[in-house]
Amino acid sequence: MDKKIALITGASRGLGSGLAEALCHTHHIVAVARTTGALEELDDRIQAKGGSATLAPMDISKADAMAQLCRSIFDRWGKVDIWAHCAIHAAPLSPADHIDAKDWDKSVSINVVASGTLIAFVAPLLGETGTALFFDDPHAGEKFFGAYGATKAAQIALAKSWAAEKARSKTQVHVLAPQPMATATRARFFPGEDRTILSAPRDEAVRLLQQAGLCESRGEEN
Repeated sequence: MDKKIALITGASRGLGSGLAEALCHTHHIVAVARTTGALEELDDRIQAKGGSATLAPMDISKADAMAQLCRSIFDRWGKVDIWAHCAIHAAPLSPADHIDAKDWDKSVSINVVASGTLIAFVAPLLGETGTALFFDDPHAGEKFFGAYGATKAAQIALAKSWAAEKARSKTQVHVLAPQPMATATRARFFPGEDRTILSAPRDEAVRLLQQAGLCESRGEEN
């Protein structure tokens, strides 16, 4: 296979889906998400653009499954050129003293623990020339955003530490700041918002890839 490899965790919808479509002209996409149907729809769109994808319907909080996936990527391709980490648990808005215990545990498991586990698993695949992308969404300290804001902030703090540690190497770790997008997650956080003024995830994906120096002109087609 001549194409490079892009691993996208949280690929089925929103920004992850947009990144998969933006990169599929130049990369084979390894798409990870829990929803099989949404992954299959993404695969149809990628194929329509002339690209190819490997679908991995799994939960990133399952460390054994993610370890097996990374091992399979190594055995098949030996590397990952881009890792875009878009998977997130967006717990319902709630006062801090009323956060549901299950939502709290899931937020910590997916947003924090799984992110740290994946960094350890994916780093060897990135080698000395790969690029990792994380996406900030700063709501820490805002009212009703306790579970999401705190765990997302922890994820980004971890990513920034990794970026600082890699500053003198050829491996690149970027923490990017997306513009507000018309996603299902945002609709749950801000019901009734005028969605016509929000960015489309596909357009925002292209902008962010350009910002990171990763998007070739062909990636803007279709």
